[in-house]
Amino acid sequence: MLPARILRPFLSVALLAAFSAHARGTIEKVQIKGLDKGDDAAIIENIEVSLSLYDTIGKVQGESRLEYLLSQAERQTRQALEPFGYYNPTITVEAPREGDTVRVVIQVEKGEPVRVRHSEVVITGPAARDRYLQQDLEDFEPREGEPFDHSTYEASKVVVTRRLSERGYFDSDFTQRKVEITRAENAADIFLSWDSGRRYNMGRISFNQDYFRPGLFDPLVYWEEGSYWHEGKLDRLRESLTKLDYFSTIDIQPHPDDAYGDGEVPVDVNLTLAKRTVYTAGLSYGSESGPGVRGGVERRYVNSRGHKLNTQLDYAQKRKSLITSYRIPAFRWLDGWYTFAVSAYDEQTRYIDMRNFKLIASRSGEINEHWTAIASVNALRERWRYSSGDQFTNAVYQYSTLVYPQLTADYVDVDDKAFPRRGFSGNATLRGGIEGAGSDTSFVQADATLRWYMPLGDSDRLILRGQAGTTWTSDLVAMPPSLRYFAGGDRSIRGYAWREVGPRTPAPDKYALGAKHLVVGSAEYEHYFGGGPWGAAVFVDTGSAFDNTIDLHTGVGFGVRWKSPVGPVRIDIAHGLNHPDSQFQLYLNIGADL
Repeated sequence: MLPARILRPFLSVALLAAFSAHARGTIEKVQIKGLDKGDDAAIIENIEVSLSLYDTIGKVQGESRLEYLLSQAERQTRQALEPFGYYNPTITVEAPREGDTVRVVIQVEKGEPVRVRHSEVVITGPAARDRYLQQDLEDFEPREGEPFDHSTYEASKVVVTRRLSERGYFDSDFTQRKVEITRAENAADIFLSWDSGRRYNMGRISFNQDYFRPGLFDPLVYWEEGSYWHEGKLDRLRESLTKLDYFSTIDIQPHPDDAYGDGEVPVDVNLTLAKRTVYTAGLSYGSESGPGVRGGVERRYVNSRGHKLNTQLDYAQKRKSLITSYRIPAFRWLDGWYTFAVSAYDEQTRYIDMRNFKLIASRSGEINEHWTAIASVNALRERWRYSSGDQFTNAVYQYSTLVYPQLTADYVDVDDKAFPRRGFSGNATLRGGIEGAGSDTSFVQADATLRWYMPLGDSDRLILRGQAGTTWTSDLVAMPPSLRYFAGGDRSIRGYAWREVGPRTPAPDKYALGAKHLVVGSAEYEHYFGGGPWGAAVFVDTGSAFDNTIDLHTGVGFGVRWKSPVGPVRIDIAHGLNHPDSQFQLYLNIGADL
């Protein structure tokens, strides 16, 4: 018998050859066990991305390559767990064979997570007295005692760094950036600090464009040169320039390296003109208006003073409208306009023959970040008559002339204007005229709408809506139909047709006459599946348009919701409860309803 020292090398070679022969084959499947597919979904995904084995599934591997991949699987899995705070896992890799195929099973026990033992996150310099940055430091995560999650740590670090830039600390930099992991104690110690440097101020704003007269956009800069720097000021300027619809490109570039004086940072606003004229065209259909066409021409800028001209025509079988408006910038009241408009309207349905002509002169603008207002003077001439048995032969025309001032205010304070989940929005209108001062009757009219958005969990929301309006006049007959209140329809009481609810002509026609008062309330619950773009809604609406005695009508329904790229899309089906035999109503709306 040969001595052991001679046999050992031969046995090692034989075992290696046997293992190599065993390692040859194709990886058929890789399984990760021991982790919860719900709570640990992010960890599983990170392991799958990190493992080289996944790139070779279904491909024949040479013996040495396969051996290498299996040997790296444990290390790669361990590294994939570390960003989530698991530095001491137990990992086993098994590779049972069936012929030439290999099924890899990776068993993972996460173990105890590494927790933050000590956290030292500070800012030195002038920003140490900045309450917003101090709040960011107080909110920094992970906190002491919490698992050390790399993604949470990096996200908190970015928040502070970004805030420093937003608030004008352009010279800020890290003075310490270190995390010490003690595996034996499952402990992490955070040492993180910034030196903010000085805070810069707002400098000169230069509008670089070659069409509009100099100084036109200066009123949009609502802050004073030399005031403290804040990125939000430039964001608000960009929003104002975007609303003007003059430009195809708005590029705002601060230049901190060119600061002058007491740290004033100059800003270049580079503007590229958009196409001057916009044409629109389309088809329309309404159950009462019939088929029709729509078209419009808009001159985004008429001249170098920034004037605008817009004409819109809606020509349907039974309803026709034309409106032309001319707008002049009034930017000293932010985002404001002087508007002069003329409109004509013609409606010839089976129960009413109505025409009106209206002149409008208004001043609009933003009061603050939540309130906008429009003050206007209106001159209205309206002619109308109701049918009798589908005939207008014996019906007498009525006329009304009204000249009245009007004030409209809009309020928006929501978390997201495209899809609000929390906050309030509303609008209110007040108008009135005096008999003998251009009007056939004296009247005062006021109405308001309020919407309340409430989040319910991560995917649901509740929308409450209330609307009320009233008219004070001694002669309701002299009030034209366009200024009376009607109820019913998608923005009123769903389940009833437009103008269906309210005072009506005598039987058998029973056509809507319009009312002095209006009250509407609505509650709507929306659920979005998995937090995604698709959802469903249920709702109940109730209200009435009335002169003296309220007669509430209630409608219920359900709908489909879609968060589309162009805004929310809502499709609703509703039915009125007051008339069980009435038809179901179908409504389609696009865009946020603020």
